[in-house]
Amino acid sequence: MIGKSVIWLIFASLLISAGNAVVRKTFDMSSNAWLEIQWYLYGAAFLLASAYALRKNEHIRVDILYGKLSRRGQHKVDLFGHVFFLMPFTATITAYLIPYVGLSYASGEVSNSAGGLILWPAKALLLAGFVLLMLQGISEIIKKAAILMNLMEDTEADGPEAAPAAGVAGEEGK
Repeated sequence: MIGKSVIWLIFASLLISAGNAVVRKTFDMSSNAWLEIQWYLYGAAFLLASAYALRKNEHIRVDILYGKLSRRGQHKVDLFGHVFFLMPFTATITAYLIPYVGLSYASGEVSNSAGGLILWPAKALLLAGFVLLMLQGISEIIKKAAILMNLMEDTEADGPEAAPAAGVAGEEGK
């Protein structure tokens, strides 16, 4: 739900950007706050959509070897990467972001730009993005492990390897 709804943040950023440009060119006025809110919205869209990209397996990767692996091999690589790279990375970043956001909130930190915005909401979005990515990573680890242990069918596979796993409810008699 979050991943699909962040498209509206891009739309809002686009409207603010266009409005800011029109006001600047027409009335020779500008505001750092309007520029910063564009950055906040654009950044929030990417941060909050990262977990959705992981869920849909749409994140960027170099498929030189991965694409040549069997579907089972791909699940093993994904599981390894999630456990040994994604989870430690997201856990470390989250651990550092919690006090970082807390300090910014407690101090009422404001942008150095004249007329700039308060900073803690942008920092909180950074934290939220990493928490969502970590939660989706946990979900992916559970899903990949279940598929590899034949406890769940691979619903995203194409071709002959998309056949349901043995022992899946309703498939025993086939």
